[in-house]
Amino acid sequence: MKLNTLVVDDSRVMRSMIMQALTKSGLAEFQFSEAEDGMDALETISFQSIDIAFVDWNMPKMTGVEFVAKLRAKEKGYHIPVIMVTSENAIGKFQDALDRAGADAYVTKPFTHDDLVRQVQPLLERISAKRAPQVGAKTGGFFSKLMGSKSS
Repeated sequence: MKLNTLVVDDSRVMRSMIMQALTKSGLAEFQFSEAEDGMDALETISFQSIDIAFVDWNMPKMTGVEFVAKLRAKEKGYHIPVIMVTSENAIGKFQDALDRAGADAYVTKPFTHDDLVRQVQPLLERISAKRAPQVGAKTGGFFSKLMGSKSS
């Protein structure tokens, strides 16, 4: 499965580490877009083409939580699964990221390969399920179209 993946972090090194870990995971074929903070991401990224996003918490100009809240407010950004990747590890911070901002998962730095896979895999399954054709859906084959009957 190909995934257009957004990585937002003010550290180029951390963006690179996240992208390398995702590529090595083998969970999907990731194609990356990068932004160095939330403001940059909102201004330059076409959210219509993003399948999943990895966002740092502490960034200049706009925090990750502010970014996720603004992303969720956009019609084209509401559906995008977001994983917060941050050194913030207090329980209250988890709740802020997940409940208040609308992030889907949370990975603390430093993270291991297993940490990342454990958080990402359920989201990829959800994306895959949305992309799969609905079982039992009637699409109307050639003969139905030829005869002019409508599928339901």
